Amino acid sequence: MSDYKTFLDNGIELIRAGKFREGIDEINKSIELKNDWEIPYFYRAVAYHSLEEYDNAMLDYTKSLQLNEKMTDAYYNRARIVLTRKDIENPDVMGAVKDLEKALELDEKFLDAMYALAAAHKKLGNYQEALKHLDKLIEIEPDAVNARALRKLLLQKYIK
Repeated sequence: MSDYKTFLDNGIELIRAGKFREGIDEINKSIELKNDWEIPYFYRAVAYHSLEEYDNAMLDYTKSLQLNEKMTDAYYNRARIVLTRKDIENPDVMGAVKDLEKALELDEKFLDAMYALAAAHKKLGNYQEALKHLDKLIEIEPDAVNARALRKLLLQKYIK
């Protein structure tokens, strides 16, 4: 007899091995037995995200956050989907900004979230705000090549 934790562990292992469908099946079995825990929803979201099933991923990231509002990576991943999807005409960039700000509130040195926040502000035309986040990122990680490149672009093209 397997319990929810065994199914979850099997699912996570399959997802890490790139077997996303099989991982989702195992996690679904875990959720059938225990559906009030954020971890299976988060990993199922990661699998859906990897399969580019973004709507399912968004639902599961949101469910994991409803169960535990301190899931830093769920905020970041949810924002990343909004900022990178090409199939949505008017993405909720402000919602993504809020998610990234929450991720940074939980982990103030989350460099990927800092960069994504700068990119989101660039998308919104908030160039000074984008620059502020890039400067903070570069202060923490002086060798951040992408941050330096985006900063240079902002200064040359958008901020006169």
